Amino acid sequence: MSEQEVLTCSSARNRGGVQRVEGKLRASVEKGEYYEAHQMYRTLFFRYMSQGKHAEARELMYSGAVLFFSHNQKNSAADLSMLVLESLEKSDAKVIDDILEHLAKLFTLMDPNSPERVAFVSRAIKWSSDGSAKLGHPKLHQQLAVTLWKEQNYSESRYHFLHSCDGEGCADMLVEYSASRGYRSEVDMFVAQAVLQFLCLKNKPSASVVFTTYTQKHPSIEKGPPFVQPLLNFIWFLLLAVDGGKLTVFTVLCEQYQPSLKRDPMYNEYLDRIGQLFFGVPPKQSSSYGGLLGNLLNSLMGASEEEAEEGQEDSSPIELD
Repeated sequence: MSEQEVLTCSSARNRGGVQRVEGKLRASVEKGEYYEAHQMYRTLFFRYMSQGKHAEARELMYSGAVLFFSHNQKNSAADLSMLVLESLEKSDAKVIDDILEHLAKLFTLMDPNSPERVAFVSRAIKWSSDGSAKLGHPKLHQQLAVTLWKEQNYSESRYHFLHSCDGEGCADMLVEYSASRGYRSEVDMFVAQAVLQFLCLKNKPSASVVFTTYTQKHPSIEKGPPFVQPLLNFIWFLLLAVDGGKLTVFTVLCEQYQPSLKRDPMYNEYLDRIGQLFFGVPPKQSSSYGGLLGNLLNSLMGASEEEAEEGQEDSSPIELD
């Protein structure tokens, strides 16, 4: 039996005991005895936690939070949602799909403008961060992104899509974002920023998917490549260059498209980072030369691979907001 199946069976057994308690608490809520029910939930939470019954505590707090949300008791529901996180933080629970879906559902039910939601999502992402997912689990980010997209909170949705592996969903959201909030002259900039940021996060597959999907589905973009918009052609060539890994191709490409890249001052910052990650360009050094030319000269003058790697680790992170 796999670890996932063992965890699922354990969860099923836990639910048996919790369900009996839930029945009594549900009856109290249905009668409108919200304060009494809330206090009983809290009492049971700390009792279960003190007994090491973390899974039972989590299941009970989750069902209670959903129940309170259904009765528009948002403060009580938010409080129990935080206790769900506390049970996870104080246990050795594995990051599995069921738990991520529960966290995403609680996030969806919370008032979008509440401070509790901000605190909740911050702690949820931190808890889900393990192994290679140091910035939060991609599946959690994907579910958060979809919720925010439905709420038309496009900028926050884009942030979470960037930390997911859902390039297609990100592209669909960006098409809607561009069509409803952007200028026609900026259709290329919406996807260019996303592709460059995906590359800065070393997520080449999603960068390619978001570009292909966006350019195929956006009603204001004619079929390509090549494209009418020079910036789209640059991104297309850049993705090909990343596959090839040749520094000279990357450098010439950036020089040739400088007029398009000057449309957003962040583009060259992103490209400096992409140069380091995919083309072996050393981080910026203080010299009489700047940008890609300075990095290229430093590379040609013999900067070692070790120095380049060290510089990459020490270089300041780029904000992907």
